Amino acid sequence: MTSLMVDKKLIYKLGKWLLIIILLSFVAGTMSALFLTSLDLATNFRTQHPYVLYLLPLGGLAIGLIYHYSGKSIERGNNLVFDTIHNPKDVIPFRMAPLVLLGTVATHFFGGSAGREGTALQMSAAAADQFHKIFHLSKQERIVLLIAGLSAGFASVFGTPWAGAVFGIEVLLLAKIPYKAIFPALATAFLSAYVTSLWGVGHTHYHIDTVPGLSLRGIAYSIFAGLVFSAAAILFVRLTHQISVFFKKIKYSPLRPFVGGFIVVGIVLLLGTYKYIGLGIPTIVDSFVQSSEPQDFALKILLTAITLGAGFKGGEVTPLFFIGTTLGSALSLWLPLPVGLLAGMGFVAVFAGAAKTPVACCIMAMELFGVSCGVYVVIACVVSYLVSGAHSIYNASENKSPKHFLFGKFSLTDVHRKKQIKTS
Repeated sequence: MTSLMVDKKLIYKLGKWLLIIILLSFVAGTMSALFLTSLDLATNFRTQHPYVLYLLPLGGLAIGLIYHYSGKSIERGNNLVFDTIHNPKDVIPFRMAPLVLLGTVATHFFGGSAGREGTALQMSAAAADQFHKIFHLSKQERIVLLIAGLSAGFASVFGTPWAGAVFGIEVLLLAKIPYKAIFPALATAFLSAYVTSLWGVGHTHYHIDTVPGLSLRGIAYSIFAGLVFSAAAILFVRLTHQISVFFKKIKYSPLRPFVGGFIVVGIVLLLGTYKYIGLGIPTIVDSFVQSSEPQDFALKILLTAITLGAGFKGGEVTPLFFIGTTLGSALSLWLPLPVGLLAGMGFVAVFAGAAKTPVACCIMAMELFGVSCGVYVVIACVVSYLVSGAHSIYNASENKSPKHFLFGKFSLTDVHRKKQIKTS
């Protein structure tokens, strides 16, 4: 009789999680499909009508006003999601999803330099958190749910389910591996990416033509490239942070993207090219087949740091792809490695250094470029990750050192209190 009751509880729990995974995957995949489609429409319109760039300050003012009056509780974006996972309290407001979607599409429509992963993560996490009350989830189950939401968002927006599943766990830098989150993260990552594809939304394909055989020289070149990629990651993180601090001196927050918009427009006019605004996908693709200009990566860092630091919405990852591929492509002028291989190494290594997710980045490279580049990519990612130290685009102080074990019955703060009691 007792074993029958246990079986019923287990079946109920498995059935509940299966339903949650299916629902979350459909919602996350659909939202990413809507987001990517909207982003393409906005980018295509701006490309065909470049004069809309001059409206970037007004677009920034509109985004600032919307968040000032309707989104103050969610303006911390990804860091709010990570903080909720570390310290589950209030439900993440669902309005985070439509607001960040609108803000990111507007940023790209008017010509800001930003990415898309942050938007997908926030939309999926906000949607996921709505399920925890409906299904009466415990605190630990809610954490698993949010991790699955992150994995679903990442996988569906980039079309890399294996990397998405690992990213949802690795990015949190938790005190121990959340084993209970592995299956939900994997399942939602694959299903949400599949749902996005069912809506007819595709992803950019990249290709590395030549991968040389492994040699000591090849390893040495990869280590050197990893050092350069880590420097780019550090520069991006530091500059974005410093510019954000500068703009926060403007007390009325809607004016920050308004002023930032004028600065971006001025720099673009001074450069005389639209190459460094928006996602920059065409430049990323070109970097795999021909050497980029040495200044490309630096200019993208500058414009993205100003765009995000001023308060425009969007992610950092696609700009990091741009920075990494153009830097790696330019390194081919000096390093005797194929341009495509160096571009692919930079694609993921700068991201690994800036996001502190080397495992997810290595997996992503193999999903996108094939396993043949594996050793070169691993070396570059690990070096970039180690050398870049604590510099991270996900830099909320409360997320740098987790405050509790994920599935433990006590928190790290409790341990510190006990130590204090003993010493006193």
